Formats: sequence, structure tokens, C-alpha cells
Amino acid sequence: MLRGRESLIRLVGKRRRFLPHRQSLLSSPTQSSMNLCTDENGKITGNIETVVGGGVADDESVTCPVCGQQVSGQNNIINSHLDVCLSRGTKRKMTQRTLLELNFCPDSKVQARSRDLEELGNELFHAVHDDGSVQSVHGFSDDSLCGSSLNTMSDMQNQVNSPSRKPISKDRVNAAFDAHSLAPKNEVMDCDMTITEDDICRVILETFIVGRRFSDENELYLGANISLLRDPDNVKDPNAIKVISSDSGCPKVLGFLPRKLAQYLSPLMERYCLQFEGRVISVPKHAIDVVPIEIMSQKTEPCSAKEYYNDEAFVFLWKNAQQVIESTKSCPPSAIKYQENFCIFIHEVLRNNSHLLIDDEKNFMELYTSLTDDSQRLFVRLYMRKGPWFRLSSISYPEVTEPEQAVKELSATGYTSCFGITNELCDDEIKEILQLLTVSELREILCMLKQNGNRGMRKQDLIASLLSLYIDESCTLLPNMVLDRTGVCVRISSKAESLIWRAERLFFLNGEQDLSAFLLVDLGIVKYPTYKCTVSQQIFSGRDGLLAYEEAIEVAQIIDQALDGSNNGMVLKCIRIADARMSSEVTQFLTSESMAPFLSCFSAPHVYSKVVLLGISFLEREHRYSDAIYLLKRLLKCFTCDGRRGYWTLRLSIDLEHMGYLNESLSVAENGLLDQWVRAGSRVALQRRVLRLGKPPRRWKTPSFAESVKRKIVEVHVQGRPLNSVIGMKSRFYGEDGEQCGVEQLALQHYAGEGWQGVHSESGIWLTIFGLLMWDIIFSDIPNVFRTRFQIAPLDLQTDSFYLVRKSHMESHLQKIHDGMAEEILITSWELHEGTSCRGVNWDHHSLSELRAAVTCIGGPCLASFCRHLAQDYRSWSSGMPDLLLWRFHGKYKGEAKLVEVKGPRDRLSEQQRAWLLLLMDCGFNAEVCKVNPVL
Repeated sequence: MLRGRESLIRLVGKRRRFLPHRQSLLSSPTQSSMNLCTDENGKITGNIETVVGGGVADDESVTCPVCGQQVSGQNNIINSHLDVCLSRGTKRKMTQRTLLELNFCPDSKVQARSRDLEELGNELFHAVHDDGSVQSVHGFSDDSLCGSSLNTMSDMQNQVNSPSRKPISKDRVNAAFDAHSLAPKNEVMDCDMTITEDDICRVILETFIVGRRFSDENELYLGANISLLRDPDNVKDPNAIKVISSDSGCPKVLGFLPRKLAQYLSPLMERYCLQFEGRVISVPKHAIDVVPIEIMSQKTEPCSAKEYYNDEAFVFLWKNAQQVIESTKSCPPSAIKYQENFCIFIHEVLRNNSHLLIDDEKNFMELYTSLTDDSQRLFVRLYMRKGPWFRLSSISYPEVTEPEQAVKELSATGYTSCFGITNELCDDEIKEILQLLTVSELREILCMLKQNGNRGMRKQDLIASLLSLYIDESCTLLPNMVLDRTGVCVRISSKAESLIWRAERLFFLNGEQDLSAFLLVDLGIVKYPTYKCTVSQQIFSGRDGLLAYEEAIEVAQIIDQALDGSNNGMVLKCIRIADARMSSEVTQFLTSESMAPFLSCFSAPHVYSKVVLLGISFLEREHRYSDAIYLLKRLLKCFTCDGRRGYWTLRLSIDLEHMGYLNESLSVAENGLLDQWVRAGSRVALQRRVLRLGKPPRRWKTPSFAESVKRKIVEVHVQGRPLNSVIGMKSRFYGEDGEQCGVEQLALQHYAGEGWQGVHSESGIWLTIFGLLMWDIIFSDIPNVFRTRFQIAPLDLQTDSFYLVRKSHMESHLQKIHDGMAEEILITSWELHEGTSCRGVNWDHHSLSELRAAVTCIGGPCLASFCRHLAQDYRSWSSGMPDLLLWRFHGKYKGEAKLVEVKGPRDRLSEQQRAWLLLLMDCGFNAEVCKVNPVL
């Protein structure tokens, strides 16, 4: 895969069916100085005349400092002339110094940049601690929207509500929204009111039985007696309460109480011994619909009743339970949870992002809540399916009682488009409609048109034949012929799709999550951490910034699709678009936006930079190094403060070497080492390039970092019987037990013979340890880094501000780790947060005992140093860690650890792996390389 492709795919996320700006983007002239095009075979043609620049103009001459002659000022010419002079042994008129010793940037600029960085850190720190400037916006509580299901995945939670023609109105949405605990978590109810025994035992609570699909009894009758029983072993909800049938001799489970009500009744039943009995007051039409019931508390023991009723916790729980009961009267719990949650999702987006939407868009989205239940449910169902077209005759959902009427209403309001009501379709839509036909139907149409439709043709070939006839206007009646077989077809309208896509982006802030995130939470597959959402700064201050960001994502999707289809011409077009817009967008962004640096990823320039980087990889693969050099220089010029500058500088130096410009390649590498944004593996790679390219006569003085980079890393050699020796395939060996294994398993067996225990997890176990040890730091209360309840990390985790704004708190925490409290912190985090999603933490691959052993043997000082480096630059150091983490005990509480990078016969260390090993050695770790060689 091309470098940058995976990152671009994550950015695009689920591809949009409708790209509103595609035509204007591709048809408008591109103001780019790149001369790239393709010939009729798709081969790239054109070139950039000037590859090496940045020095003195071509028409100027300079004086050689060695021989004193006047030579051209072009970089490659003057450097080549210097090499010749020095190789002749001509007496130098000045001492040659390396670029690392020179500072080509004026002191004032260097000092200004240092001051700017220092001021930035201070501003971020004060912004976090200035209570007067932070506005608290509370997100969803633990059992609110995240606890609710938006079960839009095909029939995984096909809970069916009794058919109702009453739509979910705005009032009902507001009631549901309020009922979903959007108030502050620390809100305490007024418990001054006294409660008597009559207030408890004579009050009838009207609620519902839900979760009927988990019941033992399928048939119900009106007036059936029921009782409640706690279900503390329930894996999804420890507060779950089962509804039990009391009429039969063998009690059977009828279902469960709603989760929100069980949250308060369960502790009342457990701590205060309350018992509830009741009856069924209505029998629904469908077997798995919610069942209306009424329940009443039985009398408590006389000796303890007064204590309970005066207890503040008891009053709090009872009042909350009553409040939940009242809220469900205005908004009854629906078995179709995805319908309720979709309304809440829209309400949340409209509430927090109204300044980004025009009135027509807001009215259109609000119109959804006034639709009938059937229309609302059908729209969500169709939106979450692949589509884009669906036969109306094949639409069948138990909860949608009248799909035809729902389609008519959705079409009238603009939420769907229908084929059959109007037959005016473009070529792309005809191709999509043809996908609905079966192979036999396609052959039938071809036979009617007297075309070849033999049984050996695949479906796509049949569609291509029909489509070519339609485009050539040989068969203008094709839409009618298709309609005769499919009947009315329906799809989500482009307007609705674009707005809901935008709403998902604004709600989740990424392309990887969509509405199915609600379902994952409800099924217990994903559990999100608890944190406070405090927002004092909007991501998009205005609509223009949002539209530019969306347009950039369209360009990213187009180039991604073009690479899938090997459409080189379209790839180059996208590269030119991104190149032309990148610098102008950066200038406009820097002048108009004053946002925190970690929010810059939500800008059009950031997206275009990803497109350009992918384009660079594409051009390098095509050996178009001059064009790649041009784009790399553009990136380095436009983004002066970016963690990716190290990789860009490295590629620029490598591509210049490919072009034969060794002096320029060396200069770029030396200049890159002066850049504070060049870090980790990229810095080590540039240092090694300087040492390799900067030999006499090109450079005479040895750089100061030479000894550090040339340090020997301990190597251990292990021999094994090879299973395969094919280049390009992962090496396989026979292990010591005779079984087939990889080089890592063979190395583990070798070290086990020396008393070492360990795991092969590369970065996995280290990121898990970091996440558990730093949990409280990661999810601490920092403004603007948490904006939705579906985050597994703060938005600034991969930026410098993560460490800067938490420095005081983090250093005190790291001191505790240094002093030997790491194991205690690890155990506490595991017990409190087990199963909760966090960036880098893998709960399944490593047991608590393994992690405790590793932490104990590594030791506090090394752990603290490791965590500090990862916190300061998570982006650069979160990959490339050694393959093996080994440990062995010396006694009960002391031990030692070793980190090992394993290499097969044809492998060598990457620069990032080398950087990690050198860093670990500096931190005091025992690190080495294990090379597995075949037995000779």
C-alpha cells in the first residue's frame, strides 16, 4: 500500500454515495504549476524543469571560497566545483564547517520562534486553568445516549414496537433528550421532602417490560400477575431487573425493566429490601413489543421502615425512579431504539452546530421529527443500508406497517427519491438501478433487445451490455423495461444524504465512526470511558471553514477511488487540485483561525496535505522523483509546524539522491536536523544520511552526534531450521518443539532456555501499560479535548500540547511511577476500567498478571522515562517498539527486563526501530537485537 493511503482511508471513512462538488472540482481549471498529465495509455508524461532550488538565482555568480574563481550560483554547480577544488588539494581560504554548525536563519528569527513556542505553551496552560474563560458543556451521562441503542445494523436488534401512527414530535424529542441525562453529572436532587410508608406502598408505578426477545414465556394475557427479581450477573447491566410471571407454578422470565428505571430500583431492592409486584395492563400486538405494566412496592419491615424513609440516599433513589416514570409518560420507551436515538442525534447536532447550517438545512433536519413513525423508521433503515437503490416490493420490516405510505411521505418531504414516479435518470443512476435486477431478468431484457445474453456471461457483463445500449441511445426504453420488473425503486435523496453525512462528521468528529456506534455500546461490545466535555472554542468558527473541509474530503475520496480503479489521470488531477489549494488554504486558515493547534486536523489544508503526501508516494512509485521533490518542498514550505516534517524532509533528501543531487541531498538532511519538528526515526535516518553523504571531501568535520548514532546495539544470534526461504515472504522455522513458528516465537523459545518469560506484542503491550498507568492523565478535565461521548482519547493526544497543558499534574504522577508505585497504579486502573476503550489499551491480549510482572521487572525509573517520552510525542513514538518484552524475577519482588528486536535472515532494522533501541538504551533499558539465521 502506498505511504499515506491508510491514513487517507481513515480520514475519508465510509465513502459518500453523492459528492456534491465533484463536477465543479474536476471541471474547474487548476491553478497549479505542476506539468503532469497522462498519455492515451495512462502513462504519466510531463516534468518539472527546475528540481533543485532554494539557492542563489541561476543568473548570479559567486566567488569560490577555495580557488577564488567566479562560478554559477546554482547549488549543484557550486557544490560540484567545490568538490573538484578540494580533491585537488588546493589551499582553502577559509575553514569549512558543516551545516550543523552554521545557522542560516537569522538569530532574531530563531529566538522569535523559541519565544513563540514558549508563549504558546504558557497560553495553553493558562487557557486550561482559567476558570473564567471556560464554558462547561455537559455531554451524555453513562446511561444516556451511549447506553441507548441505535440498532441500525440489519436485524441484530429487531425489537418491534406496536404500530403507532403518532409521530415522534419535537416535544417528544425534547422530552427524550432531557430524559437522557444531559444535565451535569454532579447534579443532586432536592431530597428535603420527607417520605412516608404510604408514599411508597400505595403508589402505583406504570412502566414497561422490555427485552422480550430474552424471555422464557412468549404468550401473555391481560391482568397476568408479575414480580420483580434482580439480575446482578447480567453481563450488560449489573442493575438489570427481571420481570417474573407469578401465576404459574414454575416462574418464567417475561423480560426486563427499562435500564434507566432499573438503575434506581435495583439499589432500592438490594440495600433496602424493597419488593415489587404488579400486573400486565395491556397486551401488545406483536410478541416482542414492549408490554405496559403497573407495579407496587410491598411493605417493609416495621422496625426498619422509618430508617429507610429518612435516609437521604433512599429518598434520592426513590425520587429519581419516580422522575423516570413521569418522563416515560410523555415519551414512552420504544422497542425501536434506533428511531428515538436518531432524533436525539439530530437534536444534538442542531443544538451545538446551528451556526454552521443555513435555515433551509435546519428546517429540513427538524422536519424529520414531524414525520410519522413508519417514515422515520424506514428512513433510518434505508440510510444505514448499502444501497443506494431498493425495490419497494422487497422492503419489509416488522416495525414498518405501511412502507408504501412511508415512501410517499418521505418522497414528498425530500428525504427519498423514487424511480417509477419519475423516470428521468442519469447514466450513473441507470447503472445503479440495473444492479437490482437478477441475472435472469437481465438476460430476459437482452433477449427482448435481440442481444447476446448467453448463460456464460457474468452479471456485470450483462449490465455493461445494457448500459452501452442505453448510452448509445439504441434502447431509450430501457428505464421502462427495468421498471416493469423492479416496480417502484427508492433511494435516499442526495440532500438528505449530504446533511446526515455532515451531521455525523460534526457529531463524531471523524470518518471511522457512524450511527452504528450506538449499537456497539448497547450490545456491550464497546464501553467508552467517563470524562467531562468542556467546550469553550468551536472547531469550525464559520460555515466557510466547514464547507472547505468537506470539499477537501471529497478530493480525498476521489483520489482514493481513482487509485482503486487505477485511473492515473484522475489521481494526477486530484494531486494538482490539492497542490493548487493547499498554500492558499493554509494562508487563509492561519489568518482567519485562532484555534488550538490540535484542532488543525479539522481544516482543509490538513486534508489537502494528506492528498499531496499520497500523491508523492504515487509519483515515487512511478519514478517521477522531480515531481515528488516539487511537492515535498511545497509541503515543507506550507506547514512549518507539523510533526510530519521529519518524514517529508527524509523523503526529499532521498529523492534528491535518486536524481543524482548528492550535495543538495546532504544539505536537506543537515537542515532537517536543525528543525525541531524532525524527531524519532526520521531524525535518526537523517543523521545516518549526513554521516554517509558527508564524507570528505564533501564534509571534513565529523558531526557531534556521530558517536551516539554509531553506538553498537548488542546482537544475539540464534540458529534454526528454515521452513521457507522465499524473498518477500515472512520467514518460517521449525521451533525447538518441532512445530512450525515465526522468528519471534523461535526467539522466545531461545530466551526461555535462559529463564526469561515474555510476550511478542511489539508496541501493543507498551501502549497498554502507558494507557493504564496514565489513565487519569489521559482523561483529565481539559477544555476542548473531549467533545463527544464516543472518544477513546483526547483530541490532543498526538500533539505537543498533550504534555504542555498537563505538565504539572503529569510530572507529579510520573514521580509516583518513578518511586515504585507503578504496580499499584496499574492494578487500580485495571480494576476500575477493565473493558473500557482507550487508545492503545488491549484488554484481551495481555492479562493483569503479565502486566504486573512486566511493570515490576522494568522498574520505576525506566517506566517513568518511557511514559514521559510517549506523553511528550505520542505521534512519533507510538510505533516501532521492539518485538519482545522479556522479564525474569530474582526473588519475590525484584527482577529484570529485556527488550528484543527480532530479525530474520533477510531483515534489517528500520530507522524507527533503531531510534527506539537507542532511546531505550539512554533510558536505562536492557535492549538488544536477536538475529535468527538458518542452520548452515
